[in-house]
Amino acid sequence: MKTARILIVLAGVVLSALAAGCTSPTGVLMNSGITTPAPQVTVSPEITLLSQGALLPVQTLPAEQYVDVQLSKERPDYSIHLLYNGGKGEVSVQNIFLKATLSDGQVIEQYMNDNQRQPRRGDEIVIKGTRGSDRVEVYITSVGQTYKILDKELLVNRL
Repeated sequence: MKTARILIVLAGVVLSALAAGCTSPTGVLMNSGITTPAPQVTVSPEITLLSQGALLPVQTLPAEQYVDVQLSKERPDYSIHLLYNGGKGEVSVQNIFLKATLSDGQVIEQYMNDNQRQPRRGDEIVIKGTRGSDRVEVYITSVGQTYKILDKELLVNRL
């Protein structure tokens, strides 16, 4: 009697999966009758990040991956500071990348710790800014996915 119940439940699960479409291939796979091997392309992390950066809107990290960063522009030298403070998701942060487009047209790109090790609390990127408005974008790679977490125009507060 127990075997019959198990078989009925198992059949119900299989039918539910089929009805939900969980076993069907994606539309791309269904349309392609011919399989061609994908070309082998070697891309450095910097190129991948920058090509994604053009497409990424500012995103909020998932709650379990949240980390705190502080971005500021200091007087009198107009230096731009990105300070990493850690947070709930600090164990999953793989790298932090800063891209600054300065008012003089210069573009500065830099990984925290030169992408040599995982960021730690208190790590900081300091770059030379300009007197004008500098645009700064900050990207975090966490659990293999890159998020654009900041995109700001920085001005020095004039008192």
